[in-house]
Amino acid sequence: MQKSRSRYMQSELEKYYNKFCEEKRLTRRHGQVEYITSMKYIHKYLEEFPQAKILDVGAGTGRYSVALAEEGYDVTALELVKYNLGILKQKGSTVKAYQGTALNLKRFDDESFDLTLVFGPMYHLYTHEDKVKALSEAKRVTKKGGVILVAYCMNEYSILTYGFKENHILESLRDGKINQEYRVTPKPEDLYDYVRLEDIQAINDDAGVTRIQIVAADGPANYMRPILNAMDEETFATFIDYHLHTCERPELLGASAHTLDILRRE
Repeated sequence: MQKSRSRYMQSELEKYYNKFCEEKRLTRRHGQVEYITSMKYIHKYLEEFPQAKILDVGAGTGRYSVALAEEGYDVTALELVKYNLGILKQKGSTVKAYQGTALNLKRFDDESFDLTLVFGPMYHLYTHEDKVKALSEAKRVTKKGGVILVAYCMNEYSILTYGFKENHILESLRDGKINQEYRVTPKPEDLYDYVRLEDIQAINDDAGVTRIQIVAADGPANYMRPILNAMDEETFATFIDYHLHTCERPELLGASAHTLDILRRE
């Protein structure tokens, strides 16, 4: 049953990413906010590991892994979707890139990496058990004392945008896609899952990892796409500065489209 579900998810994700331009997502202004923020915290913790070995699980088209390899780091990337992996490999970087799933990192030995990125998989793993399994695998291949950075899509962003802004709230409540506590209740065919802060903590607890800090990776940026696009360069740079000064504030975490959870492998 597990293998059948995994094959179904891989097939559906292949179809989705064959149409969705993952390569451009992080270059648009709202995506730039997420990318700049994530790279800030990646670099913050790479200071602990001058000769870091990095694993990028769910690497997509290599936006992070290629950039880090160009900085001189030893980077290995794992990507489920063949189309994305093909784009990554075409970039001609030193990244060692393989196809595979976050649920099974058997290709890699225990304690192989100083820093592990899990930036895509949690978006598409819709059960608590699968999220714990993915995080546990990331923990296994990360060295003791190493750092794991995990990205999540947040529940309130989905409710406010897809539900209210795009006017799907009533039909979603009727169809059971949103429950009476205003939690998104996805099915495999929905492809994306959304969490609240307490869900992230429960995943960490069950995987046995310790949080260092958690940040709002893009804060209000996704709610402001047309406004960001209309900004001149100086104003946009000021918005980035504002966001980087406020992204650790707890009042922004749950409403951000994405959060970045930063964990220590004890």
